[in-house]
Amino acid sequence: MFEMVKHILSGQNQFATGGLLLMIIGSVGAYLRTLPAELWSWLVHQNTMMITVKDDDAAFQWVKEWFLEQAFLKRIRRVDLDTTLRGAEMALLPAPGRHLFWYAGRPFWVWIYRSEDTKTRSERRVESLTFQTIGRKQIFLRRFVDEVVACHRRKQNTASYLYVWDDYWTSVQAYSPRLLESVILKPGEKEHLIQDLERFRASRPRYRRLGVPYHRGYLLYGPPGTGKTSLVSGLSARFGMSIYVVNLTEFNDKSLKSAMNDVPEHSMILFEDIDCMRAGGRRPNANAADEKSGRAPDEKSATPEGLGVTLSGLLNVMDGFHAPDNVVFVMTTNHVEALDPALLRPGRIDYKLFMGEAAESQRIELYRRFFPEVSEAEAREFAEAHRTETMAEFQGLLLGLEQEDELCLEQRT
Repeated sequence: MFEMVKHILSGQNQFATGGLLLMIIGSVGAYLRTLPAELWSWLVHQNTMMITVKDDDAAFQWVKEWFLEQAFLKRIRRVDLDTTLRGAEMALLPAPGRHLFWYAGRPFWVWIYRSEDTKTRSERRVESLTFQTIGRKQIFLRRFVDEVVACHRRKQNTASYLYVWDDYWTSVQAYSPRLLESVILKPGEKEHLIQDLERFRASRPRYRRLGVPYHRGYLLYGPPGTGKTSLVSGLSARFGMSIYVVNLTEFNDKSLKSAMNDVPEHSMILFEDIDCMRAGGRRPNANAADEKSGRAPDEKSATPEGLGVTLSGLLNVMDGFHAPDNVVFVMTTNHVEALDPALLRPGRIDYKLFMGEAAESQRIELYRRFFPEVSEAEAREFAEAHRTETMAEFQGLLLGLEQEDELCLEQRT
């Protein structure tokens, strides 16, 4: 090969020599043409910073919330209609592509990417946001991130939202929180519960000073229809805390740990029907003595990881190394006797509230809430004549009466 090249360049084959020279000149020319683009790309790489947010991270929704508060959003001409944002029925957000805006006196570019292929395992589009700005110090990106987080916390502390787990936490758009005033308990119960929660929220410095994990557990138990879930909704709205619903039959130890790691601070984690963990956390041939005594199952009787949440897995996310900080755990059950004593000890359950049959005082207060024009004597007479086991039944009765009154009024007019 060397001899052949030497022979060509020696001039004995002028045709081959000319062709080789033309190829070399063309290659050099092509390289020189790309040199400015490569130089520009190198300069951009050396003098800009980029940050990417993917849609499987909670910050993806936070950035969308931040977009809604920015003035430059009104000048963008290519927008998408988004109905998934909390607190905004229909929001106009930047469409896929590149957009330029100014933030803190410096230019920012944002690339919005959305895949069109939905034939993946999750059967959903993949989205991401990539921000780029001039500079070499991360402090500018940190300021940007801090403002996005501050925007999210402002919204988080003033409203209550509901989240369910579907590989990641997703917001339930149809959720409307209950007013705490609409949840009627026996005299003093609601006030005492509110005071306890207020004391906990004001005690973070004390928990830190004592080295105690900063979370609190509440157990609401009693027959179905007594208002347990409504009370949780009302409390979350009262304190501006979002609810993260955990149905233990849909988790195993690993997925539960992953879900708890993604719960933000100042949240309420709701374990609905916590007694179902007993069925998901033991094998059918669990030790009969353990079943009778309610003792925690040992490793041999625990359900395999893929078939449900074990008791040890649940306890780990409540007060172990994987327990989230600055959250409130709320558990509801219709069968408190089925719960393991290890779950009920202080530190895991700090406050218990039995919600039983509807008392006469509760029925009177609810009747007057539906019909505020009636006297207390009339309300008492109605409550005594219509004794129901639960507040849900009494509320259904009152809703029927209200509909009858509206129908009679329409017929008269």
